[in-house]
Order: sequence, then C-alpha cells, then structure tokens
Amino acid sequence: MLHLPVAASSAIKQTKGDFEDKFRQLEETLPTPNVYRNAAGAPGHQYWQQKVDYKIDVKLNEENRRIEASEQITYQNNSPDTLKYLWIQLDQNKYREDSMSALTTTFGGIGNRGPATKSASSDAPARLSMGALRRQQFVEDTELGYDIQKVATGNGKKLHHVIVGTLMRVDLDKPLKPGQQTNLQIDFAFNIVEEDAVSARAGYEHFPDDEREGGNDIFLLAQWFPRLAAYTDYEAWTNKEFIGRGEFTLEFGNYDVNITVPADHIVSSTGTLQNPKDVLTKTQRDRLKKAENAERPVFVVTAEEALENEKAGTSKTKTWRFKAENIRDFAWASSRKFMWDARGFEQDNEDTPLVMAMSFYPKEGGDLWKKYSTESVIHTLDVYNRFTFDYPYPTAQSVNGPVGGMEYPMISFNGPRTDLQDDGSRTYSLAEKRFLIGVVIHEVGHNYFPMIVNSDERQWTWMDEGLNSFLDGVAGREWDPNIPWGVEPRDVVGYMKSSSQVPIMTQSDSVLHLGPNAYTKPAVALNILRETILGRELFDFAFREYAQRWMFKRPTPADFFRTMEEASGVDLDWFWRGWFYSTDHVDIAIDRVYKLRLDTEDPDIDLKRQREAEMEKPMSLTVERNEQEGRQLWVERFDDIKDFYDDNDQYTPTNKDRNKYRKFLKDLEPWERKAFERAVREDKNYYVMEFSNQGGLVMPIILELEFADGTKQMKRIPAEIWRRTPKAVSNLIVTEKDKELVSVAVDPRWETADVDVENNYYPRRIIPSRIEAYKSEKSSRRVYKDLMQESKTELKTEDDDSDSDDD
Repeated sequence: MLHLPVAASSAIKQTKGDFEDKFRQLEETLPTPNVYRNAAGAPGHQYWQQKVDYKIDVKLNEENRRIEASEQITYQNNSPDTLKYLWIQLDQNKYREDSMSALTTTFGGIGNRGPATKSASSDAPARLSMGALRRQQFVEDTELGYDIQKVATGNGKKLHHVIVGTLMRVDLDKPLKPGQQTNLQIDFAFNIVEEDAVSARAGYEHFPDDEREGGNDIFLLAQWFPRLAAYTDYEAWTNKEFIGRGEFTLEFGNYDVNITVPADHIVSSTGTLQNPKDVLTKTQRDRLKKAENAERPVFVVTAEEALENEKAGTSKTKTWRFKAENIRDFAWASSRKFMWDARGFEQDNEDTPLVMAMSFYPKEGGDLWKKYSTESVIHTLDVYNRFTFDYPYPTAQSVNGPVGGMEYPMISFNGPRTDLQDDGSRTYSLAEKRFLIGVVIHEVGHNYFPMIVNSDERQWTWMDEGLNSFLDGVAGREWDPNIPWGVEPRDVVGYMKSSSQVPIMTQSDSVLHLGPNAYTKPAVALNILRETILGRELFDFAFREYAQRWMFKRPTPADFFRTMEEASGVDLDWFWRGWFYSTDHVDIAIDRVYKLRLDTEDPDIDLKRQREAEMEKPMSLTVERNEQEGRQLWVERFDDIKDFYDDNDQYTPTNKDRNKYRKFLKDLEPWERKAFERAVREDKNYYVMEFSNQGGLVMPIILELEFADGTKQMKRIPAEIWRRTPKAVSNLIVTEKDKELVSVAVDPRWETADVDVENNYYPRRIIPSRIEAYKSEKSSRRVYKDLMQESKTELKTEDDDSDSDDD
C-alpha cells in the first residue's frame, strides 16, 4: 500500500493565507524509483518476480459435491532475498464459520455500507432476510473450508505448516536462497459451496427439475487449490486476509492439470485440452476443427446432445488433461448440461496464436447465449488488442453459471439466462440481452487486466476493475452505444457528490460502495482523460505503452501514473491527485460576465459612447412621473438663469480634452502607437468571465459561446488556469466587433462530470424539469416494481445493496 512519507508530508506547509496547491507534484507521495521500478513507470533493470509451476490431479465427487486433489508445486525464488517459509492462499477457508469474513460481517448495513435504514436506537425490530437465513443454514449444515491432508517436500518429507485464516505458512526444511527452487506436495479436499446460498465467486448450482433422478448440477471451480501468495519487491509477502472483496495477488507459472469428472460431463477449463481423443467423440473433434475457420460459431456439443446428456447420468469417469503456460491462476467448469459452441479468432500478428473463442451453457441459456456469447468474446479480443497487445493465450471462454460475472485466465463465469414460458419456449428481455453482452465483454476483458497485466487486486481494485471498465465501455459502445455502459461522466456525478464517497486509492475491503468507487469513477476518469484532457492520440499511445511494459509483470499505481505522464508528455499530477487521492468533485460555476470596451482616448469618440451608455439606463421613476404630471424644470420657467452647462453636459468634449488626447498620442512609443491604433480601428469586444470552483476538483473549463447572430463557438481553457487561485479565476475573451456575446455555457456536453449543471449557464436558464402524474400511491408502487423487475438482470458489479463476491 502506498503511504505518504513523513518527511514529504511536512516538507511543504502552508502557514499564510488559505492557498492550496492543486498542482503540487505527486512524486513526494509516490514511492521513490529504484532498480526494480524506474521513474518513467517502467520495470527497472533489476525487476524480478517469482515463478510457480503446478501439477495437479483433481477429482470431482459429484454425489457429495466435493473436490479431492493432490498438487505438486515448484517454486522458483527469483528475488534477491533468502526465504525461510512460503505463504499459501487458502481461499475456501473464507466460508468457514470462524473465518474473519464471517465474524466481521455486519448486519442491516450498520458499519458496512453507510447508514442503516433504521437507526440503532429505533424501536423497530431488525429483520432477517431469507437470503441471510439460507446462508446461515448452509454454513451450519456443511463442513466448509480446506481439509489439508498433507504438506511435504517434493520427496515426501513432511513440512511444518500453520494455517492463519485464509493463509497457510509452510516452513521450508532449509532456507531457499536467491536463484534456487523448491518443491512441495499438498493433498487437500473440500466441500463445494452452493453459490446461491453463500453468494460466492464459484460453486455449484442445482437444477432439481431436470429429468435425471435427483436433478443436475453445474460446477464452477475457482479458488479451488492452495495457491502461492505473491512475494513482491514493494511489499514482500502479500499475505492480507481474503475477506471477500479484495481479489487475488498471484504469481505466473505453468500448469499441468488432470481433471476427473463423470464420463458424461463436458469440461471447460483454463489451458489447452491435451487428450481430446480420450474425452471427445470423433464427431466432436471434427466440429472443433471446423470451428477454427468458421464465420460463425460451430456447435461442438449441440443443444439436442446436451439435453440427452442431462437425462441419464453415469457412474463412469473420464479424465480431462489441460496444460497452460505463463498464467497466474487456473479455473474450470463441469456439467452434463453443457452445450458447447466455438469459433476461431485470427489475430493481426502472425506470431500470435489462433484463439478459440468458446461458450459453454445449459438449455437455460437458450438463444440468448447461442446468439451473443461467443460473438461477444471475439468482439472483446478485437477491441482490447487494439488498446493493449495481441491476446497471448490459445482460448477465451464464457461459461454460464450462477455467478453474476467472474474472471480467470482464459475462462470466465457469466450469469444471465433466458425465461421459461408457459408453452415451454424460452425468451429473453432487453435487459437480459444487455446483461449478457456487457458481462461477457467485461469478464473476458479481465484477461488483459489483471490476468496478464498483473496488478495487485487486493490492494488496488481499481487497477483491474477500473481500467477494465474503461475498456469494456470502449468495446461496448463499439457494439451498441445505446446500452448504458456506465462510463460516461454523467454516470458518476451522484457518487462524487455523496457523503459516502472515499478516495479511489482506498483498499477494497474498506470502500463503502465498491461499484462506483472501483469500477465507475476510475473508468469515467480515464474516459475524461482520453476524450477531454489528452485526446485520443496521446492517451491511446500512453495506455498501450503501459499495457505492453507490464505485460506478464506486476505494476503498482505509481507505475501507471508515471507511464501515462511519461508516454503522453503531459504533467498529470493534478489529475491523479484530484481524481484518485481525494473526494473532491467537479462543480465549476460561471458567476459573472463583464463586457469591456477599449477607450480610444479621443474625447469626441469616448465621451459620445459614455453619453449613449448613460442614456441606456432606465429613467428615474420620480423624473418620469414628474414629466407625466407636466412639472416644469426651474430653468425652463426662468430662461435668464441658463448658462453654457445647461445646453451641454459632462459628455461634451472641450479643447482641453482634445489637447490631452494629442499629448497622449505624442508620448507613445512608435510600436505602442501602432498597436493602439490597430486596437482602436478593430474595435473588438472584450468579455471578462468569472468562474468559481465549488467542488474542489480542478478541471479544464470548457465553454460554449453563443452570439447574437446565432452562431456558436467552443473554447477550451486548460486546468492549469486554477494553479494560483484554485477557488476562483477570471478569464478574458476577445471577439470580433460583429460577434456580440449573448450567452455562455460551461461544459455543455457534460464532459467533466460536473455535478451541478445549473450554475454552468450565464445568464441563468430556467431549470427544465417535469411534472409526473400518477393515480395513487398503489399504482405508483406497481410501476416501480415493474421497472425493477425489468432491470434486475442489468450487469452487476459489487453494488451498494449486496455483499456479493461477484465481480
């Protein structure tokens, strides 16, 4: 975690006035560059990371819904440090009754995501939801967490180990020096959680109504094997407890995994299938080969075949063998319910492999999955490659299961389904279609961030969720811009002005509202950076540079910030400080506009203008009524008291005024006189605009100027205008003589996430609103309920109303 050094925090202290430097350099906050991470944001010349290889034999006990497995681990110490022990993640222990996650779960919202709906002192009784009750009963009835049966060296010597919540320390039989490797054996088992019961990232889903006796299950297996925690140059062991939100900080390595399942199951997995002849029919293998060059997805297992599979069941087993190289995790799914379609994706670079885009789904997925899943996978690869690098793996898969959406290398679990109608057919709503396309793009996109650009998700969730949400918004709008992708500036204004906002740099388990904090706000910030501040050319070059620098490596926030600045050539410290380290919001108001006119110093011109300006002022009400009553002025009644000044006013030029003007011209330097005479001749309009920063977050001032002739002009003032006076600034705008300004709008296209657009207009406009008519409270509630039902399947992140682990 990044901390502000004490010396840096006290090095500069404002003791006079209330000046706040919004453009203060971020370098004093970021870690000092070193041989591992340089000042440009790139890996240093001595950058290192560990390597961990796994060989695993795993068996799915379908009847007992249990995993039994044995793994051999090869750990390569590439660090400059000698290690006496290793830390291993045991994520399944999160579901134990005595886990930190279970013991610290709050009830009713108090202390969890902001204020509860009832105050602590309320007399109203607390209510237990059916979901919470089901979770509690499942945990009570099922022994959860790992059964660690053996921890030994590669030659079988037992090793001392200590389990600490979701972590296990394994004490090595001898210190592991730099450049050395060690081997471990771990035998383990665990009971698979029911995903719907405990709201997990993986688990089983039961289908009791299938024709097979006892029904069927879909098994999604993730976080299923003991995995080495990361050992890094910036934190050493990343052994922070897994509570539920903070995801996984892992090492790259090679995998060789044998998965034994019932013989009628179809398996989707990270990696490449090594023994297709043992587990697929010749027809299925031929279909898979045909899919490589197909224009549209080809069924490897058809809907009819999947339906037949799910009717029977068998006591026989098959072992599917998968291998994968240079990956940081491994997940798989298994069910007899799966149909399977595939299509090859040819990448631009001949050196990169053909990617098999594949989808696995039951009959409940229906036409929705047939039409959109695999196509969405390919669309994702096509767009993300353009912004990062060619996809380096041979497969990219989308599997339908009970989770809302979750990602692992080469495989993702995605939730939306079709609706069963009374006549047995299946349909889907617009919301379900949008959900599927959106969640597939998002989860497949996670292959790039963080499965390849391997950021520390447990500390800095925004580095994978925010960057990925930004890119899934880019890909999504290239699919269908009418789908609400949640990355437009308007999508974050509510959160940015809320009192429950916390800085983006907050660790995920402490964030009050993870969805807007880790997904929406950083995605919107990057969208603004690309479209408004840097422009697409500079942003896209810098973003791609970051992705390629840190491909298969582990970046930190400082590496991202520094790379984006170094590669774009633009100082962005003010942007990172405001958007990522603070809870300021954007609210730039235009308070006043003054129109100025250049004095010519010629009394015959200037005094005439002054008289005209005076005449434009409203007449005194008293004088007007005196005239209406016919009252004569005193000088009108007695003509003999009139003098020169009664026929001429203060705006009548005199010889004294003219002599003064001639002296003024004579005293000017030649270049001054030339410039002055040109300005007088052009007679331009001068407007002074006063702005106030009411939200605290400095941003460019984007203006739309409207003129009396009906034309409009855009003017963009860089954020640096706030550098000396961050609370209020003024700016001079000069227009041609025939361009009379009639109105000004700040940020007319809502580019900057300004939370109050009504103070963006001068003169102020009548606020547009609407009057809603409704028959009764009852009918209003019915309409609300219908809308909620329609939108309940929208793309889900970990939002404000749920402690779901879904991503």
